[in-house]
Amino acid sequence: MIADTPVRAPSIALMTLIAMASPLALNLFVPAMPDAARELQTDVSVIQLSFTAYLFTLAFGQLLSGPLADHFGRRPILLGGLVFHTLGSLLAALAPDVTQLISGRVLQALGGSAAMVMARTIIIDIYGREGASARMGYVVMAIATAQTIAPTVGGFLNLWAGWNSIFYVSLGMGGVALLVATLQLPETCCVRSDSLRLGPVIRRYASVFNSEGYIGYALSTTCIAAAFYMFVGTAPYIVDDLGGNSALFGTWFLTVSLAFMAGSFLSTRVASHAGTDQVLLSGNVLSLTGGLTLLGFTLGSTLTYATLFLPMALVTFGRGLSQPNAQSAAICCSPTSAATASGLMGFIQLLAGAVIAQLMPLLLGKGVLPIAVCIFLAPVAALGAHYYAITRQRSPEAEA
Repeated sequence: MIADTPVRAPSIALMTLIAMASPLALNLFVPAMPDAARELQTDVSVIQLSFTAYLFTLAFGQLLSGPLADHFGRRPILLGGLVFHTLGSLLAALAPDVTQLISGRVLQALGGSAAMVMARTIIIDIYGREGASARMGYVVMAIATAQTIAPTVGGFLNLWAGWNSIFYVSLGMGGVALLVATLQLPETCCVRSDSLRLGPVIRRYASVFNSEGYIGYALSTTCIAAAFYMFVGTAPYIVDDLGGNSALFGTWFLTVSLAFMAGSFLSTRVASHAGTDQVLLSGNVLSLTGGLTLLGFTLGSTLTYATLFLPMALVTFGRGLSQPNAQSAAICCSPTSAATASGLMGFIQLLAGAVIAQLMPLLLGKGVLPIAVCIFLAPVAALGAHYYAITRQRSPEAEA
């Protein structure tokens, strides 16, 4: 093992900027995809690869980033990731055809995956399990903000200056993050792994996976995120069946996004007054209450815009409370391989989200009730996973 001594704590503002670069890039381009397909003279199913390839690369990239950062340190992997993300943005902005566009998106996602993993991991390195929960709340809130404003910003940029202009936003943001990180970011990895050979890497992932409580915390945050993916994959069609349109969907969806932001912000306020597991449990119970309310309205055949979106807003408010605490608790289960733990958790959550987003529209063909049942069962599963994590923890602090 190689030991390093951290120099100073990086600012939370820098960490949030780094963490939100990739979610912003993912969602900015979504409203411009039809226009890009027409301009590049390609099929919509092909242009759709610019979204799905990004999501899958983001998932698998996190598996690579973790072991690399545990071996080489956080700083070089983060800076390298920001370089890739910035170059990918430039490649996509200048794309003359769909092949270069998709290549740029994959490069964006590969760099973005490193940025997301490192933002979480560096916070854990500096502040530890309990101290990281409040700071992680700011990171989650920043990601929620990026996801909320990105489609609106991307839509207007596409209308005013064309779809290429969208990637210049990511180019600028990635460039600023790279410059500031180069100047201010210290190395925060105290103990590095001594090998990158496949065997030790696999054993490291197995060790993280088997860490006391890790899989429980990772599955808890994944299950709550799954409820959100279920809703996003089906709500536009439900609104259409209710006689609405995309503008109406976007307006009501703000309640869900703002609730997530509010929960994330509250998580930063209460983290210093309550333990990680207490806040996590409270968030999961609130999500369960929202899921149960949505199921009740569906069973009662009283589904309206308000009865669809407001219960889901409660689900995501609970997610804002629980997610930072579940993530920090999961990573802290394996303190000597924190980046590997962070990358594995991100992979599990993103891969589950991608699969769910594709499957839910098919399930919707059987009606709204199966969707409502699944959304209700997600926080039930999250509570079960959290209980499993607690029972697997051995230290008095984890059981508190």
